[in-house]
Amino acid sequence: MFTPKTVRTVVGFFCVIFLTGAISVAVSAWDQDRDDEGKLVEIGFKIAPVHLNLENKDHDLVGLGSYLVNAVGACNDCHSPTGAMGPEEYVPGNNPYFGQKKIINAAVYLSGGDNFGPIGPGSPDIISRNLTPDKTGLPEGGRPFSQFLTIMRTGKDFDHVHPPCTGAPDGTCLPAMDGDGNLLQIMPWPIYQSMTEHQIRAIYEYLSAVPCVEGPPAPSVLHNDCS
Repeated sequence: MFTPKTVRTVVGFFCVIFLTGAISVAVSAWDQDRDDEGKLVEIGFKIAPVHLNLENKDHDLVGLGSYLVNAVGACNDCHSPTGAMGPEEYVPGNNPYFGQKKIINAAVYLSGGDNFGPIGPGSPDIISRNLTPDKTGLPEGGRPFSQFLTIMRTGKDFDHVHPPCTGAPDGTCLPAMDGDGNLLQIMPWPIYQSMTEHQIRAIYEYLSAVPCVEGPPAPSVLHNDCS
């Protein structure tokens, strides 16, 4: 015959079994997530096209960031300069679009300069920015993560390169009919809008590890002081 005390004991026993099983499943899922991300970290380091400075960096974030930048986001497709013969993303003679072995042009890797042209009549040309770190070691020429995250989420242009026109277009300002001059006109690219803050932080960590590319002379927005 079960007494109230016996019932409570039995119920408590099964509750412990249930909770133990639930915790075990949750831990296993968490371990699986870590294993999956660990594989992406390994791939990221294998495909990084430049020497990485890992000093004082989070190793796993750098690897994950490399995977997101080089295998998912294709950042270098836009953030490399355009020369007379077209994009300089690949070393001459090593362009996979021509059936050649792919070799990234490390000398200009993520240094910006790709010209997307004007948005409309009277609008300035929209040119991709230099994402490499400057002498501070921070990406995009010394950009703190808080600003980088805002850019990736909203497209805010902290450099105010093309402010809204207050009068007639002058080739630098952005007419209201063509968009909001307070924002970058390409970013945030749609794929980045759905990324988690952890993933964006990984991209930032990776960009802090790539080599600084000086770019054109100051006062160009693409210039970095590398030393």
